[in-house]
Amino acid sequence: MKQQIYWHTTVQMPDDSNLTPIPADADFAVIGGGYTGLSAARTLAQQGAKVVVLEAETIGWGASSRNGGMALTGLKVGMATIIKKYGRDLAKTLFQYSLDSVNTVEQIVKEENIDCGFARYGHLLTANKPKHYEALKDEVDFMAKEFNHKVRLVPANELKNEIGSSIYHGALVDEVSGGLNPAQYVAGLGAAAEKAGAILCARARVGRLERGERRFVIETERGSLSAKSVLVATSGYTGNATKKLQKKIIPIGSFIIATEKLSDELAHELSPHNRMIFDYKHFLNYFRLWDKRMIFGGRAAFFPENEKTIEQSAEILRREMVSVYPQLKDTKVEYAWGGTLDFAFDQMTHVGEVDGMFYSLGYAGHGVAMGTHLGKTVAEAMVKGNIKEHPFAQFDFPSAPMGLYNGNPWFLPFAGIYYKVLDWLE
Repeated sequence: MKQQIYWHTTVQMPDDSNLTPIPADADFAVIGGGYTGLSAARTLAQQGAKVVVLEAETIGWGASSRNGGMALTGLKVGMATIIKKYGRDLAKTLFQYSLDSVNTVEQIVKEENIDCGFARYGHLLTANKPKHYEALKDEVDFMAKEFNHKVRLVPANELKNEIGSSIYHGALVDEVSGGLNPAQYVAGLGAAAEKAGAILCARARVGRLERGERRFVIETERGSLSAKSVLVATSGYTGNATKKLQKKIIPIGSFIIATEKLSDELAHELSPHNRMIFDYKHFLNYFRLWDKRMIFGGRAAFFPENEKTIEQSAEILRREMVSVYPQLKDTKVEYAWGGTLDFAFDQMTHVGEVDGMFYSLGYAGHGVAMGTHLGKTVAEAMVKGNIKEHPFAQFDFPSAPMGLYNGNPWFLPFAGIYYKVLDWLE
């Protein structure tokens, strides 16, 4: 087993062999070279602005090329909860943004001719326990009534048509969701931003941001840049340079294994329709096929990725995979890797402005599509000067209770235990 990102073996990722010099000035500086930053840069450059993307590593290095490649409808928080917290009108708008986000990915892939295998495979939400399936029954009627969105139930006795596993008690299918190769997609999105005129600067970690009367001065490890506006799109890698935002974001590790290639027959048995699959647990697993490999991920360890957490997580994920698919007990795992997600304390995505800087953060594992779409829509709002009207700016961006968090997630082991206990109790 290699501790290597499988997706990176399928495409030539942007590297640092020929670093673009950092210009002296720009209209917009975008911090972060993932989905959000690149989508925003493409949109701004298409409108004639001078845009510079500042990426600490290489373009697409972070979660944007490490995730499971699922472009999903919905949000991390259930829509019934969102209605209770924010009201029916805003909830409908937020859900529509999730639908639009998948459309935006599809549109960009077509317009920019990005070869990343995007297709509307649909997603399958599996019920780990009978009470989960009862909740899914309610979800079908709820989504139809409140959002005019069609999802359908799959009872346990029909599950073999959707998944080659007998451990679940039914499932829910949403045909609108899509899937893709995330590394191919982010590499293509970066090329599209450059084609539009954006300047992409790798190895340009931001060390300090200073706001003047009219412009920002941004100091990086490779030089300084002056910009009229700044967009922070750093997700789980938000750092000290934007301390106020760092204190609102919890970096959580997510880990993935990829098997050797499976036979056509076995691949079809495991996932007949190639769905994006995830389960109902708090400590969830998510998995799908790509090129006849099983790509199996989950929150095996809450801490961000390092050599130790990847190795430990791979062992956990293999056990989980075999518990779902006993057919894979003798299948070789060829790749294991990790990435860091960004969770807000309310598990919602947040858009807004702080100290004159714009931001879009807190995707909670839904960043493939939503990051792309919010990059586009936040960029449009920055140009128009109406960021406060953005739907994801209509609710507070909470900090830790009693200020007990300064950006170092000391509590993650306790959070992991808490969610495991919740799954056991339920």
